[in-house]
Amino acid sequence: MALNFDETVQKLTEFLRTEAKTDTVIGQSFQLGEFTCIPVIRFGIGLGYGAGEGKGDQNGKAKGEGTGGGAGGGLGIEPIGFLAARQDQLSFIPTRNTKGISAMFEKLPDLLGKFMEQKSKEKTAG
Repeated sequence: MALNFDETVQKLTEFLRTEAKTDTVIGQSFQLGEFTCIPVIRFGIGLGYGAGEGKGDQNGKAKGEGTGGGAGGGLGIEPIGFLAARQDQLSFIPTRNTKGISAMFEKLPDLLGKFMEQKSKEKTAG
């Protein structure tokens, strides 16, 4: 059975293009009051393949012909943070840094406070 590596790589690339997106892996962007929060991921891929063939014989070895092939790959996806956008302000909230995930939670009270303030304004205006 002959493998068509070009076709295999093309199918794999198409699969990754449709499936390995931020909204598939982590989730879609969402609204938190005035803020639009967008998940950010780090994505890496490595692919390799090779093939060989042989003919003839060697002294003291068996006679014959042969072919061989192989392929391998690796994929890594890691959530690294969120972009938080409001009007002309843009902030990046990492999920990991020297303080770990706690850095993201440090900003959460401010975001929630602003969200509640906006809801309160909407109730009094409406």
